[in-house]
Amino acid sequence: MYLYNLTLQRPTGIICAINGNFSGGRGQEIVVARGKVLDLLRPDDNGRIQTILSVEVFGAIRSLAQFRLTGAQKDFIVVGSDSGRIVILDYNKEKNVFDKIHQETFGKSGCRRIVPGQYIAVDPKGRAVMIGACEKQKLVYVLNRDTAARLTISSPLEAHKSHTLVFSICGVDCGFENPIFAAIELDYSEADQDSTGMAASEAQKTLTFYELDLGLNHVSRKWSDQVDNGANLLVTVPGGADGPSGVLVCAENFVIYKNQGHPDVRAVIPWRLDLPSERGVLIVSAAMHKLKNMFFFLLQTEYGDIFKVTLDHEGDRISELKIKYFDTIPVTSSMCVLKSGFLFAASEFGNHALYQFKAIGDDDDVEASSARLMETEEGFSPVYFQPRRLKNLVRIDQVESLMSIMDMKVSNLFEEETPQIFTLCGRGPRSSLRILRTGLAVSEMAVSKLPGTPSAVWTVKKNVIDEFDAYIVVSFLNATLVLSIGETVEEVSESGFLDTTPSLSVSLIGDDSLMQVHPNGIRHIREDGRINEWRTPGKRTIDKVGSNRLQVVIALNGGELIYFEVDAGQLMEVEKHEMSGDVACLDIAPVPEGRKRSRFLAVGSYDKTIRILSLDPDDCMQTLGIQSLSSAPESLLFLEVQASIGGEDGADHPASLFLNAGLQNGVLSRTVVDMVTGLLSDTRSRFLGLRAPKLFPIIVRGKRAMLCLSSRPWLGYIHQGHFLLTPLSYETLEFAASFSSDQCVEGVAAVAGDALRIFTIERLGETFNETVIPLRYTPRKFVLQPKRKLLVVIESDQGAFTAEQREAARKECFEAAQAGENGTGGADQMENGGEDEDKDDPLSDEHYGYPRAESDKWASCIRVLDPRTGNTTCLLELQDNEAAFSVCTVNFHDKEYGTLLAVGTAKGLQFTPKRSLAAGFIHIYRFLEDGRSLELLHKTQVEGVPLALSQFQGRLLAGIGPVLRLYDLGKRRLLRKCENKLFPNTIVSIQTYRDRIYVGDIQESFHYCKYRRDENQLYIFADDCVPRWLTASYHIDFDTMAGADKFGNIYFVRLPQDVSDEIEEDPTGGRIKWEQGKLNGAPNKVEEIVQFHVGDVISCLQKASLIPGGGECILYGTVMGSIGALHAFTSRDDVDFFSHLEMHMRQDNPPLCGRDHMAYRSAYFPVKDVIDGDLCEQYPTLPMDLQRKIADELDRTPGEILKKLEEVRNKII
Repeated sequence: MYLYNLTLQRPTGIICAINGNFSGGRGQEIVVARGKVLDLLRPDDNGRIQTILSVEVFGAIRSLAQFRLTGAQKDFIVVGSDSGRIVILDYNKEKNVFDKIHQETFGKSGCRRIVPGQYIAVDPKGRAVMIGACEKQKLVYVLNRDTAARLTISSPLEAHKSHTLVFSICGVDCGFENPIFAAIELDYSEADQDSTGMAASEAQKTLTFYELDLGLNHVSRKWSDQVDNGANLLVTVPGGADGPSGVLVCAENFVIYKNQGHPDVRAVIPWRLDLPSERGVLIVSAAMHKLKNMFFFLLQTEYGDIFKVTLDHEGDRISELKIKYFDTIPVTSSMCVLKSGFLFAASEFGNHALYQFKAIGDDDDVEASSARLMETEEGFSPVYFQPRRLKNLVRIDQVESLMSIMDMKVSNLFEEETPQIFTLCGRGPRSSLRILRTGLAVSEMAVSKLPGTPSAVWTVKKNVIDEFDAYIVVSFLNATLVLSIGETVEEVSESGFLDTTPSLSVSLIGDDSLMQVHPNGIRHIREDGRINEWRTPGKRTIDKVGSNRLQVVIALNGGELIYFEVDAGQLMEVEKHEMSGDVACLDIAPVPEGRKRSRFLAVGSYDKTIRILSLDPDDCMQTLGIQSLSSAPESLLFLEVQASIGGEDGADHPASLFLNAGLQNGVLSRTVVDMVTGLLSDTRSRFLGLRAPKLFPIIVRGKRAMLCLSSRPWLGYIHQGHFLLTPLSYETLEFAASFSSDQCVEGVAAVAGDALRIFTIERLGETFNETVIPLRYTPRKFVLQPKRKLLVVIESDQGAFTAEQREAARKECFEAAQAGENGTGGADQMENGGEDEDKDDPLSDEHYGYPRAESDKWASCIRVLDPRTGNTTCLLELQDNEAAFSVCTVNFHDKEYGTLLAVGTAKGLQFTPKRSLAAGFIHIYRFLEDGRSLELLHKTQVEGVPLALSQFQGRLLAGIGPVLRLYDLGKRRLLRKCENKLFPNTIVSIQTYRDRIYVGDIQESFHYCKYRRDENQLYIFADDCVPRWLTASYHIDFDTMAGADKFGNIYFVRLPQDVSDEIEEDPTGGRIKWEQGKLNGAPNKVEEIVQFHVGDVISCLQKASLIPGGGECILYGTVMGSIGALHAFTSRDDVDFFSHLEMHMRQDNPPLCGRDHMAYRSAYFPVKDVIDGDLCEQYPTLPMDLQRKIADELDRTPGEILKKLEEVRNKII
């Protein structure tokens, strides 16, 4: 079995983000690391975040930093990854790629304790960079430039100290003196030697300054001082002419200013009123903003509150450090303050957001200061505040994030053409159920009813230089309606159009006149209002029209073609030509720049052919090329692709002309037209739907694209070098035209039914669009009820209060604030946040997080959800500290109740210091009101946490710790029928098929079991010899299981065929019962048949087909929020082709961050029988000469390789 791995949705979570001027222009960009993907984002003029570039680096990005050489105009990016190399990247604006400028090897690959890459610090003047490991090693590289102004990098200078843990490093701004780096360190050498544990409890963190002597070219420890043991983060304070230099040390409950030769300046971080006293406050992310004459810091706590920190200083002496409450936003992993007045917040979980500053927190608010620090017997007295609505920030855009997909199911509950992917995402109050559909999101601008059922719509400009359209023309069965576009859209009568007849085509012709083609002739409306009319000869009528700005071809019934050209503003008849039969469709290629006419006319006939005719005066109407099709064509469209050298779409390709044909059997065929000879070659086809596709040219991001209207709309466009054909998530449309007005610059006007719709197409390049339904706690698992089209979700949170306790606490808090304890909690504060927040709710949980409880408190609920409306039909909160962990539907033999719901819960579960729980339970619920609500039948106490439940032959299988147990339904509790206690650790998954049970153990991979009914016994007959920490599993076929482990590997195991046959043919069961176990386990071992390192923890696996009539593939969802697919190859030729392509790509296009591709995909086990589609799909982004070189070695043309890549992608999605 050979598989092709393809990422369908790139990771959406963000590990770290930096901002800087990477393209060298005026604006600022943001570079984000999403695990193994590096993205460049830029807020556009409207404040929407656009992804400019996204690159898969085939390695784990651990840290990012940006630096600028003195006097330079643009920033470079330093990347710390798991490759054991430091990599410096430069963004090339012309080619839209990251260029690797330097790659210096310093250690082994992999995320290791003592190999640097975890931390990066840069000297603020861009003269040196320090890259550090978690322990022992720190290396400093000196950055400089040569005579040609190219960046140079020195050999590494060591700043190692053994037996030392590093918590954070940063550069210290000391102007142009020798660069200094600061680090929070902990020396554990004594703690290692001391067995009593005394030294470990007395270990003390220190702040150490390392100085790089540029003259002597070596690094020395300059200064060291003790800091709080809660210190976790360092922030650089501006120095030189801009400020006092030094660092801010963020510690538990405090922010401390430290510098060599300066006394500590300490201020307490304000506390939330509802925080339990045993919890502290830590700063998790920080951003500094520097203006001409001042600077301030924004620090965010682990609860999401942002504080503005300012320093009062004279020269380099600090007199006061102030911490003022600024605003509360969801917890971030990184914050970036842009010079344009934006704050980009890369959230830990849930959607990322872009905020705009309305103010910089100069108003009065709760403030802690070093000058007012009070020490009491218990320690320093805290300052309290109450979170409030946003006051200084306003959110203007958000980027969807599926970060931490907890569970995923694929099912066509809505009976659409393709199934939907239901995912549980997020954590705590920001968790959600997201319904993903393949296709681009569409936002509807306007819908208006029309007086009849329209057959077609066009939009026209009055002059070729106009920016916006002037008219929308709608054709009906026996009339034409003309609407003018202005502030509003209204009907006009004096437009010159003939309104008593249907129209076949309306367009701008020449530079400034309009043309209307109707069945009886052509009406040419000049700019000054003069109208020229051309009538059809005799009783013949016009059937079909093809036109561009300077040429028109009409087809009369019977198959006669008449060709007109625009000459000095007049339409002139040039040529007639008889076809052998009626014409099915026509199109003329767009006029190339600087030419007077286009050379090609495409004519589709009902005899299933397309002919290319010449429009040159020398050989007018001569056939240049012919192509036969599988069905008669319905619609034709020429699409020209401009030549590109890198450029905006990040790919090299020559100019080319494509002829697209929508056929009557629902297939879209796409053929390359030779731009000189007109010959047709290299046809690709794809089934779009049950209706014949109609093709329309529209404008997307300033380029021509194609809209195909079949049983659903599709958009064909070029994105980062790939031609993508993606469905739109919208209803069926009849006819469309591109639309442009000052309210909606790039839109589409379309008709369907009796309505005119105007819409725009949202973020291009995305595979899925999503519908979000918010949930209350972290979702754990869910089950589908396909017949009733409902979902049942279990949610549970540790260290949280239940809804009732939260309500009571909030009321209390609110009343206290009303009494004016700190003067900021009143509801009369400034409202903000737009439509998405509840106006009468003073604080939305999604925004402010839940108040924290003790770690042994759990809040949990079971929810029945109708995904079509998004309504929760039933929500049961679990009482007395129970939390739900597993769920399944079960039909017992006893048919009294029909389908029941089993939920496994634990009471008072704790993980530290030792895992313990009060009790485990299995609840049985029955469905009422046609599945819309639940009623508890009974609950059964068990001795552990039931982490896995499954139906099996009319009974319930439960995995409780190391015990697999079979239950039947009793009147007052579940009845034990049979059990097996021989599993090594903890059962986390159970799948069943016929009489086989496939059990997944938390750290010992899969066990294959068989249930013998006559003896009422469960036997383990096979297991895996490789220990695997399972995070997800799925049953593939009778002998095969797919699993994923916590290190980011996906693997398939299969029971050898002869062993499987023996076990099935064993009538007495003696073989299973008496056979000797091997390697302390079962008598038989499964074989690993597939192995692949995805590089991201996989949390769920599903088998599904995402395209109508397509083959099934394995879909996986990951913690970083990406979705991928494994597709099985059906032919040996494909396997050979793709494995050779992958081999050449590995050699000629090594990964960006210096990791070896083969080593990365074999990080834990050698990769086996999986071809990496993500690497193969980088082929079109290579330079043209490299594409040709690889193609020659494969005995193919670059076009054939691109066709193969497109074909295999279309088989998956």
